[in-house]
Amino acid sequence: MMNGNLKILSGGSNKPLAKEIADFVGVPLVSAIVTTFPDGETFTQIQENVRGADVFIVQSTCYPANHNIMELLIMIDAVKRASAGRITAVIPFFGYARQDRKDKPRVPITAKLVANILAAAGANRILTMDLHSPQITGFFDIPVDHIYAASVFCDYLQYLRREKLTVVSPDIGGLKLAAAYADMLNCPLGIVAKRRTDAENVETLAVIGDMKGHDILLVDDMTETGGTLNGAAKVLKENGAKSVIAAVTHGVLNERGYERLQEGYVDKLITTNTTPVDTRGIAMIEVLSVAKLFGEAIMRIHHNESVSSLFKIKGF
Repeated sequence: MMNGNLKILSGGSNKPLAKEIADFVGVPLVSAIVTTFPDGETFTQIQENVRGADVFIVQSTCYPANHNIMELLIMIDAVKRASAGRITAVIPFFGYARQDRKDKPRVPITAKLVANILAAAGANRILTMDLHSPQITGFFDIPVDHIYAASVFCDYLQYLRREKLTVVSPDIGGLKLAAAYADMLNCPLGIVAKRRTDAENVETLAVIGDMKGHDILLVDDMTETGGTLNGAAKVLKENGAKSVIAAVTHGVLNERGYERLQEGYVDKLITTNTTPVDTRGIAMIEVLSVAKLFGEAIMRIHHNESVSSLFKIKGF
């Protein structure tokens, strides 16, 4: 059984990706006015009939995170009040995912708060990619389809394959993801232990695995300040690594991140267009598209087919 007509809308955070997804699916983006009043309030008006439709709203909650989250909530409310049949929030990059636990006294669990707000606004399900912690799916009381960029990276990495490739996790938390990559690429697995000293800096403590003469693939879900990647790449090269390639799904780089990347410890950064990435003409930054992955997932959701069977990677 199929739902109503498939409709794809785009928020303002990542219109190029939304357009790519719509082109792959074979439907035009729904015309909508998404604008801001002088005082900062967001206004949305859907320009087409969505009554009874299966609506997918594409919006990454990247910088400015609060504005983009609010814009997504307002768009959900607009299509709900326009009598959409089902509303799926397509969130390629889910902001606030790092705030997923109480690791200090009197701090919020903001990832859970955002999950609650999305459901309260009227979202019926969520489609997202490479959450900072897969357990975040449990924060939602609505269905969540969690897909992975691993297949996109692995297809690309076949062209960069080196004789002695080792997949390395830059921290303990990413070990499961790194193990999945190592299985897919059929190569050894290593790990760099770190300790975060503050929001922008990390201290690398130890390297586990033989890195001497090896080409290293560092895998992580996101990078912002580049502290984790840069610190790991530096210690890996000090331990004899031949080269370091970083594959990071969400490249939400800030000024400090760009500066660190140009220090030369990371030889190449491969990321995706889950958020708009400005390469700034830096040759070592490569951006891959995940539009096909999201497009296939959207079509399967629309036709009530399995998403996990299509996107599940070994180890997850």
